[in-house]
Amino acid sequence: MMVQTMPHESTPNPNPVDPLIYQIRIKGLLDREWTDWFDGLTVTPGDDGETLITGPVRDQAALYGLLKKVRDLGIPLISVNCVEIGGLTHSMSNGET
Repeated sequence: MMVQTMPHESTPNPNPVDPLIYQIRIKGLLDREWTDWFDGLTVTPGDDGETLITGPVRDQAALYGLLKKVRDLGIPLISVNCVEIGGLTHSMSNGET
């Protein structure tokens, strides 16, 4: 049996000084008062019962810290997307742009 692997696709930051813009989608509703707890990211509750947490994340360690906060709340994580790199829009889920 032959196993075929796909090359790892990553999203390099063209300017490491600029933070990447991420969207973290969670199941459940949080109101905008959670912004401070999520390090100043924008917290947007949706009509679909999901919350979108959006904003600049300076590096992978900061991203893991945000994901740890989601885990600590016990709220299911739906997706994590890098949506903007140096003014360009990019999506890492289901080919959406």
